[in-house]
Amino acid sequence: MRIPGRSAAVLAALVSTAALAALSGCTVRPADADGKHHLPVRIELPSSHAPTATRSAQSGGAAGSVGRAAPTPAVRPTGAAPRVLWSRGDSGTGVRELQARLRQAEWLFDGPTGTYDDLTERAVSGFQGKRGLPRTGELDTVTWQRLLGMTHRPGKWELYLMGGQPADPPDPRCLTGRVLCVSKTSRTLRWMVDGRTVETMSVRFGSQYTPTREGVFHVYWKSRHHVSTLYDSPMPYALFFSGGQAVHYSYDFAARGYAGGSHGCVNVRDEAAIAALFAQVRVGDKVVVHW
Repeated sequence: MRIPGRSAAVLAALVSTAALAALSGCTVRPADADGKHHLPVRIELPSSHAPTATRSAQSGGAAGSVGRAAPTPAVRPTGAAPRVLWSRGDSGTGVRELQARLRQAEWLFDGPTGTYDDLTERAVSGFQGKRGLPRTGELDTVTWQRLLGMTHRPGKWELYLMGGQPADPPDPRCLTGRVLCVSKTSRTLRWMVDGRTVETMSVRFGSQYTPTREGVFHVYWKSRHHVSTLYDSPMPYALFFSGGQAVHYSYDFAARGYAGGSHGCVNVRDEAAIAALFAQVRVGDKVVVHW
């Protein structure tokens, strides 16, 4: 039978479309009642990912329906432990801040020392138990966030409440001879001989109403077991340099740190350090008190 030119062209187009459908998975709509053909209405290209089925309870459809899987939120796996930040034996500025914050929350009453010791471990464990957290004694991210929410950022002298702060550079007047170089800025005392620092220790000064005098002085009297006649308080290892003011050991400084103050003397809280200093210093040695 002879096929008109127009019919042959239509037939060729249909054959070509059918071939594309076979290759790509297209679905071809059959001819309408009027005999007209149309392009494919849906194309399903080959894919390596099979469709994901979800239960109707998840999608809200009828039981056994198939739809798009809901995205899974990125959460920590159930039972995964939070990351540990610090634990016993660690040291540094972070541990010092932890200890200062534990003091604010009244879980620690010593330090800060900057070293995660047994007292810090017990304080962390107590804090955790009080808040329903696992009592590991290790400072993890969850415990740290709870502690941050209950405390304020500690200032310098909260971090160094019991001493241990670094000393600032020595005053130029301290670079020659035998000198007790006392800095009010860093609250430290350097024992220096010919420009070399032999020992450094934390010190405390007088209050606003009884300030420690500043300037250049000399040790004029040493008194190992001195007791103040004015305040009736012990002043062991006293090295007098200006009237009744002396460098000496302070029981109060050892107990309370910078929470207190002296009556004008330069207090030392490390008894072993002041005992060694007392043995080395001679009458006539220079004392420089400066900012």
